[in-house]
Amino acid sequence: MTTQEHANPAEVRLADNCLNDSIAILDFGSQYSQLIARRVRETKTYSEVLPFSVSCEELKRLNPKGIILSGGPNSCYDKFAPKLDQAVYKMGIPILGVCYGMQLMSHDLGGTVEAGDVREYGRALLTVVHHGKLFEGMDPTIESWMSHGDSVTGLPLGFETIGRTMSTPVAAIADEERNFYGVQFHPEVVHTRDGQRVLENFVVKICGCPQTWTMDRFVDEAIRRVKEQVGEKRVLLALSGGVDSSTLAFLLHKAIGDRLTCMFIDQGFMRKNEPEWLVKKFDEFKIPVQFIKARARFLEKLTGVVDPEEKRMAIGKEFIAVFSEESKKLGPFDYLAQGTLYPDVIESSGTRIDPKTGERIAVKIKSHHNVGGLPKDLQFKLVEPFAKLFKDEVRLLARELDVPEGIVIRHPFPGPGLAIRVVGEITKDRLKTLREADWIIREEVKSHGLYRQVWQMFGILLPTLSVGVMGDQRTYMNQIVIRAVTSEDGMTADWARLPYDLLETISRRIVNEVPGINRVMYDITSKPPATIEWE
Repeated sequence: MTTQEHANPAEVRLADNCLNDSIAILDFGSQYSQLIARRVRETKTYSEVLPFSVSCEELKRLNPKGIILSGGPNSCYDKFAPKLDQAVYKMGIPILGVCYGMQLMSHDLGGTVEAGDVREYGRALLTVVHHGKLFEGMDPTIESWMSHGDSVTGLPLGFETIGRTMSTPVAAIADEERNFYGVQFHPEVVHTRDGQRVLENFVVKICGCPQTWTMDRFVDEAIRRVKEQVGEKRVLLALSGGVDSSTLAFLLHKAIGDRLTCMFIDQGFMRKNEPEWLVKKFDEFKIPVQFIKARARFLEKLTGVVDPEEKRMAIGKEFIAVFSEESKKLGPFDYLAQGTLYPDVIESSGTRIDPKTGERIAVKIKSHHNVGGLPKDLQFKLVEPFAKLFKDEVRLLARELDVPEGIVIRHPFPGPGLAIRVVGEITKDRLKTLREADWIIREEVKSHGLYRQVWQMFGILLPTLSVGVMGDQRTYMNQIVIRAVTSEDGMTADWARLPYDLLETISRRIVNEVPGINRVMYDITSKPPATIEWE
């Protein structure tokens, strides 16, 4: 049986196929929908992102304690704007509308929503008119983050205004009797001061969620489910060396012992000394790793490839080829384990609605190396214990499993590795150049004690050359860009304000120690509008 396809996000469920004691987030196309789910989980409450089109009957079956309507790019009064099943409002459970969600709820329940004379983007000071349940225990003014062009201009029957800003007279609303609430701002983003308190008030005090979502309980449940799924069969894990696959290896080894086989394919795109370090660490914990040397064949497949998506596809295709060959030698195996995370599942099956035509459009930012990439003829069933976890939850899980700290704190590293940090064509020499520069970057940030303060920090080798002067000689050499960001989950990120002396040291060392580099730059762009990686 071949079952390598991934479930729709709406099908990624708890063990008992319900959302009892949990929160359902209905996604109307916001870039922050996943972030809302993450913030809810910070309250120790499980949450899931579901499509806005989910029916009332399906929600009743899932039985959530509360519903959050996300933001979105549409105007709720447009003909083809994403709509909510109207029966949801009659379910008798609390609802919180965020941005578009507040506008949609107002519109659906008889209020008025119009294009504003003044759009409101960025920070805005919210004045709390009435604290009630949603703003209980909070200051009378809240620094909030706004991103809207439409505004609620008329309230539905039963609602009152509980917050306003200078530009938005109706910035937060409440119907305390029905436990319906709306906020025009985004409480989920870090720019909203005490936004987490708003979500916690809704989740814990209004919805009454019992706060039972913890990693120690997840470990027990995950091990039980793996044993139940796998039985006495063998499992193969493609180990990348990252936090996700490494933590998965520790979990599976705890669950099924020597029926787990870890395969590490060295494709040549890892950072300096990492493959050897990884194998040594796993050996210390008595988890054997099959080390497959395949650098030459991967590099050959990327000859002349410049487009980043083509790079990913070429690497993925060759990975499958190597993986297939080696798994047959090591097998047979019935199950393949993958460190697929919840955001991978959501983003790889994302859709949005065209407001002009009403058509559902697939949204694809970039390919994920471990979602939907297996060919149809691979005879494996998937084991994906992390398919409902976010990245930082995996780190918490790793500590529960006593994964070595060097792996736990390891900065996120893309599946294609340095191949997408060498912008343009990949060659052995260009990989070596970036590998040495990246080593200096990581070495210095660690020596300055700042490694844990940044989410990711790495180098990018550009495909362009620049003029320089070295030893009274004109040079025409490569350029390295330093990328360093702070983040909590990678969904949004800000560029790291690193000390000038650190940047100066890195620049000086790279130019002096790495042949062929005469210029070092620093990327000061946040996400959005940029992504963290360059390709």
